[in-house]
Amino acid sequence: MTQDKSHLALEVVELAANYGEKQVLEGVSFSVEKGQTYGLIGLNGVGKTTLIKIALGLKDAQHGEVRVFGKKSSEASVRYDISYLPERFDPPWFLKGGEFVQFAASLYERKVSLSSMEDACEKLALDPKVLKNKVQTYSKGMRQKLGLIATVLTGSQILILDEPMSGLDPLARSLVKNLLRSVKAEGRTIILSSHILADMDEICDLVTVIDSSKVQFSGTPENMKAQTDERYLEKSFLKIIGKAA
Repeated sequence: MTQDKSHLALEVVELAANYGEKQVLEGVSFSVEKGQTYGLIGLNGVGKTTLIKIALGLKDAQHGEVRVFGKKSSEASVRYDISYLPERFDPPWFLKGGEFVQFAASLYERKVSLSSMEDACEKLALDPKVLKNKVQTYSKGMRQKLGLIATVLTGSQILILDEPMSGLDPLARSLVKNLLRSVKAEGRTIILSSHILADMDEICDLVTVIDSSKVQFSGTPENMKAQTDERYLEKSFLKIIGKAA
């Protein structure tokens, strides 16, 4: 009997991939259900970004596959299902903030109203007036907020966020977490990669730890801490990968 997978937003199946000459993923498998906030945890260079690129259809796997709503991630139609905020987000400096958000939405054949942009700005404590300013006048934190706003307003059902808290102060991080909770409440799926494990502990339903090319743990943050007898997710992670002090 064929297993019903209609509840899955994304499925990674026995994935293997190289980064240059180095194998960074080997036999990696996990699945993300619709409406979940899912965390990818690992040190730099373990293959998280490579996995994301395969999910986005930007890189081929050596073996295995990533499926998005049951379709291979290499299929062109999948790109409308996913919006992505990269770690090094640097929008075109010649565009105004509002122009960039509209441009991002147009890639998904979507139009965004000024009121929607202003509402999103207010949720992140970004003065809506800056939407009329060129991006080159923005600080790093302002650019990061603009990227989050554009990613959310594409309307995509899956958001992949690579270090979304980069360059943000504690207040801004708190506001971003509230924004992500509201996105989740809409039934959309969030896949999050971050080195700020306290944030992952707070907002992720499930996490996967990747180290030495393989999955070392998949489960809830609470189970991860319980398994390692640690109070904090960061210490639990370091124990799992054998780097505990």
